Amino acid sequence: MKAVRLIYKKEMNAYFNGAVAYITLIIFLLINGWFFTSSFFLVGLSDLRILFDSVSMVYIFFIPAITMGAISRENHSGTMEFLATLPIQEFHIVLGKFFSAVALIGIGLFFTLPHFITLLIVGTSPDISAIITGYVGLLLVGAMYASIGIFGSAVSNNQITSFLISFLIIFALYLFDKILIFVPSFLSGILQYLSTGYHFSNLSRGVIDSRNLVYLLSVIVFFLTLSVRVLQIRKWR
Repeated sequence: MKAVRLIYKKEMNAYFNGAVAYITLIIFLLINGWFFTSSFFLVGLSDLRILFDSVSMVYIFFIPAITMGAISRENHSGTMEFLATLPIQEFHIVLGKFFSAVALIGIGLFFTLPHFITLLIVGTSPDISAIITGYVGLLLVGAMYASIGIFGSAVSNNQITSFLISFLIIFALYLFDKILIFVPSFLSGILQYLSTGYHFSNLSRGVIDSRNLVYLLSVIVFFLTLSVRVLQIRKWR
């Protein structure tokens, strides 16, 4: 795992030596802070469900933005060829970049903890277990989206194209359970199971179901495997 740690540290340095991490984190926190304050202080809701829903929605733009250059930047600058000469396998590169993206997502979630503390101080009997499970669900959904973002970055040398590829896949998964009334009944069950909202809604309510965990982990493994395969194909072209 030494190679994975090397790639992870390199990617984290790339995030925080530039402006991308700071800009995306600030925007992420401002948007989610507005959703929390509007629901808590104006509407009077004493839970974090609206915050969780807003985070899962902001993820659609936030995660493609932080992952779009993960591999496409290496391909464009030519450093991928240099990495190929080192004793590093393609899956080392993919895992290192994936874990760095998940770490950045975790940092973003960590900075939403003041909302949780505010709820503990002035809220009315908040469901702590549901809130903790909701945070775990957000991290898992973020990891799933990050795996899609890594795949989008692997298939193109252009960061904008990588952003659009991952955005469209993530948006489709987010949208599936919103369009069930418009699709035939024999497709509704399939689309519902494929939608991230269906699985995350259980976790945000504090319900841990193995089917939700299997779905999220399976999608992560699927897209990371695809990313490794894409790198292998590009290597031997």
